[in-house]
Amino acid sequence: MPRIHDLLAAGTTYSFEFFPPRTDEGDRQLRQTLNELEPLQPSFVSVTYGAGGSTRDRTHAIVTDLLRQTSMTPMAHLTSVAHTRVELAAILTRYRNAGVKNILALRGDLPRDGDDDAASPGEFTHASELAALAREIGGSAFSVGVAAHTEGHPLSASLVDDRRHLAAKLDAADFAITQFFFEAQRWVAMVNDLADLGCDKPVIPGIMPVTNLAQITRFAELSGAAFPAAIADRLTAVADDPAEVRRIGVELATQLCADLLDAGAPGLHFYTLNRSPATREIYTNLGLTTADT
Repeated sequence: MPRIHDLLAAGTTYSFEFFPPRTDEGDRQLRQTLNELEPLQPSFVSVTYGAGGSTRDRTHAIVTDLLRQTSMTPMAHLTSVAHTRVELAAILTRYRNAGVKNILALRGDLPRDGDDDAASPGEFTHASELAALAREIGGSAFSVGVAAHTEGHPLSASLVDDRRHLAAKLDAADFAITQFFFEAQRWVAMVNDLADLGCDKPVIPGIMPVTNLAQITRFAELSGAAFPAAIADRLTAVADDPAEVRRIGVELATQLCADLLDAGAPGLHFYTLNRSPATREIYTNLGLTTADT
């Protein structure tokens, strides 16, 4: 099974992200999406981890199924919130023993009120601690990634502080993947800031095409991503026409991808929301073929 940092060293990567479904219908939808996207031969795919470990077993099951039953290389998300160090070490050991070589180490969000462990922050304060533990458990067998925010994490004291923390995380990891954003220059500025701090680890841009205006607006608010006025105005003008919102969203995402590749991005990571059409359309628009992936 390839390690992601080796894939990045070999050339541009194209990857997809999925989340563990909570219902039988959601599971059916995910399986359909996997079948539709596998022919694109992604460099790797990732599976998210619910707040406080709420999808721990489902995440593990999907990751191991992808490893054993498909041609796709999986990466398991893992968050430290609401977990002890012993629990995290056990999860990482389980992945290592299953042959999973790629881990995305995240601090994560606390579960919502009413969920199990809602008041438990866990033993680790920073994602860099989890990345270091992954390195301890997996050694050179693991490829470890971390998250990045082009505009800075919403809880960061300042953008300067955010960049320092990101550089420290990357010092413990092999690569980063950003949250979604809308303008290529945001990624370029972040990479330049990291270079000024002596950090040259690859940072893969995260792409989420706008297919639902209300949903993307909510996601942007939660992640701290700036929603540029020109884009918001264009989408708001057709808010009553979902098909036109989607068409414009795919068009904008395609241009963003092209701009990022022109700027030297090491790859593109698509947030699929467990559906394939928008990602497949962007692939077509970019002229990507299985030979490119």
